[in-house]
Amino acid sequence: MSSDQDSCYLCKEHLRDPVSIPCGHVFCSICLKTYWDHADHTGSFLCPQCRVTYNKRPTPRRVGGSRYSTLPRDSFPPPPPSPDYNYAGPQDVGCDICIGKKHKAVKTCLMCLASYCEKHLKPHFESATFKRHKLVDEIGHLDRQICPQHQKGLELYCRTDQMCICVLCTVKEHKGHDMVSAEQERAEEQQRLGATQADVQEKIHDRLKQMEELKQAVDALKNSAQRALQECEKTFSDMIRAIERMQQEMAKLISSNKRAALNNAEGHLERLTHEISDLKRRDNEITQLSRTEDHIHFIQSYHMLIAQTEAEELPTVSVNPYFSFGPVTKAVSEMKQHLNEFSNEELVKVAKAVNKMTFCQLDESKKRLSIKGEEAPMYKSVPVQEPQYREDFLRYACQLTLDPNTAYRQLYLSRGNRKATLKRDPQAYHDSSARFDSLPQVLCMEPLSGGAYYWEVDWSGEGAAIGVTYKGIKRAGYGDGCRIGYNRKSWSLFCSDSSYSARHSKDQLEITAPYSSRIGVFLDHAGGTLSFYAVGESMSLIHRFKASFAEPVYPGFWVWYESAITIIQL
Repeated sequence: MSSDQDSCYLCKEHLRDPVSIPCGHVFCSICLKTYWDHADHTGSFLCPQCRVTYNKRPTPRRVGGSRYSTLPRDSFPPPPPSPDYNYAGPQDVGCDICIGKKHKAVKTCLMCLASYCEKHLKPHFESATFKRHKLVDEIGHLDRQICPQHQKGLELYCRTDQMCICVLCTVKEHKGHDMVSAEQERAEEQQRLGATQADVQEKIHDRLKQMEELKQAVDALKNSAQRALQECEKTFSDMIRAIERMQQEMAKLISSNKRAALNNAEGHLERLTHEISDLKRRDNEITQLSRTEDHIHFIQSYHMLIAQTEAEELPTVSVNPYFSFGPVTKAVSEMKQHLNEFSNEELVKVAKAVNKMTFCQLDESKKRLSIKGEEAPMYKSVPVQEPQYREDFLRYACQLTLDPNTAYRQLYLSRGNRKATLKRDPQAYHDSSARFDSLPQVLCMEPLSGGAYYWEVDWSGEGAAIGVTYKGIKRAGYGDGCRIGYNRKSWSLFCSDSSYSARHSKDQLEITAPYSSRIGVFLDHAGGTLSFYAVGESMSLIHRFKASFAEPVYPGFWVWYESAITIIQL
């Protein structure tokens, strides 16, 4: 652990009466008070180091523990210190001789086992004492260059035990073993490394070729889909026009039959009208004849009327009471039913034929091996299209449970291990190597890998962090290697009452977004995205990480004082 973690970010001196704030950074009590006293008139309070903003002035918490042995112990866990930002730069090696502000080291001496800036390197060039010393480009972790047993520089390689050793190790511990100089072993391994690099380059070439083939196939797929869409639209348009022609023919058939039937009926109506008029005229003549007083005229007219009436037979007009166009309607309905059944059957056949066709997939016959020789999982999952509406997110809902074996001792788990609250009194947890021993963090039991997952978390209090991490995150200590979001193995979103902070490794992004007490998390493990949303009537994106997840991840949480997180059952 760097000594800079024991220094105040504001005064650059050793921490005096250290206090921490919700984002987890530590300062001298008087430095932080003075810094925020100047900001009182603005009504907005920022962390001097990570610039997280708070609407109201947080209450600093005193930090205790063995790290600050001169300070009184406190039952609360001290938050992690500020990241190790050396004046030489976070990615640089600092000079071991510089006092105060360290300059960037330019060389490392394998004899002195120290790194030097340009100023302090001069004696190695000017003094004969250092003439035989071996200088190399600056390297970190010099402790790895020293034999832990004899405190001598590592110069030899024991092939029997496959480890680097010093000269004194040959006397006893590795006596009689197969040993060579580090340079000789390096030369032989360099050859093997060259072969490995050639293999990697060949794989790169092969992957680039496959990528180009896949891109060409994608273009061909798009063109094929467009042609099929156009042809289907044309075919269905032709079918629609054919149905419209059938409709027109059916309308003509009904209209012509209706017109013929009406003409026939109108002819019969006209004839019946004439016959009725003639019969009424004859009835009138009979009435007049019955009233005449001329007997001779009566007899002559009577015989003529009777003969005329008896000789005339009127045809009978019969009407079909059951005549209607119902059969036509029935026939059209049956045609529609047959058409629907036929179209559905054909559509199912087409869908089955298309679904059986695989565009691209991973070849499981070729299994890749991990560095340790274990079989690496070959997922067939492909990146999913990230949903837009909450109903769509819920299709990927997963059930998560907090793992008591990982929970910091002052984190109280409740509601079936779905809620975590930071308490003052330690809980009666058994000893576990998976437990965070210094940071108020807890992980979930379920590993997430190879697919898409969605979960929601309610948080309350002054601050909490929600994220995911690989299983290999460190569990002991306060360093960045242990804290979710502060290393290469984890990603997190820190939530406060006025802002958010997205964190991964050395990268940190301050985000200003409306406050939300419920955060939705969408993980597309295969697609390499981790997204955080403010859950409400609409899903509002807060931040999205792009990453290549190399192994399963575990949802995890960091909880501040008087704060809590709850995993929602969806």
